[in-house]
Amino acid sequence: MIKRLKEFFNSLFSDSEKDDVSIGIYGPPNAGKSTLANQISIDLTGEEMANVSEVPHETRAVEKKEKVEIESDGQSLDINLLDMPGISTNVDFKDFTEHGLEEDDAKGRAKEATKGIVEAIKYLDDVDACLVIFDSTEDPYTQVNVTIIGNLEAKDIPILVLANKIDKEDAEPDRVRDAFPQHPVVEISAKEGKNIDKLYQEIVERLS
Repeated sequence: MIKRLKEFFNSLFSDSEKDDVSIGIYGPPNAGKSTLANQISIDLTGEEMANVSEVPHETRAVEKKEKVEIESDGQSLDINLLDMPGISTNVDFKDFTEHGLEEDDAKGRAKEATKGIVEAIKYLDDVDACLVIFDSTEDPYTQVNVTIIGNLEAKDIPILVLANKIDKEDAEPDRVRDAFPQHPVVEISAKEGKNIDKLYQEIVERLS
């Protein structure tokens, strides 16, 4: 699998017209996608990229940060970073009323979230590689997570899996690794920035 990843990434750069690579951050709601996007964006550009909230589906449209330069071990790579809405097989407005939203607002947000999921899926035709982030404090082997990985595999999109929230006492990143052994896994804390340098290294090594 790793050999296939490297071959695919090398083919991307054999095209002289391709100046950068589009990387989508995918995962279920509240896995830490926007937190990671902000961590990378602030670290490399000094600017935040997305809003972060405990309410599910805070990101309901694709957020973009273009021409982000990643450096590691003397190598650099320009990427377009895309923070995707959280993928879910079912968006229930009651998920929002439980967080204090009025019913009308909750239904509106549920509709926007559903549109965002459709947009994120459509973007699979435009991304060159994906960071798939999971909450390592939860069981990763769910219908939603298997669906995400399966759709990416069906389109032969290279995947780097991230086991997030390792700063939590109940984190079990090995469960993520065991659930998806066919893909490389990096353990991170997007909130605290832990192992983000290792993530940069993996991205640059696999895409350069």
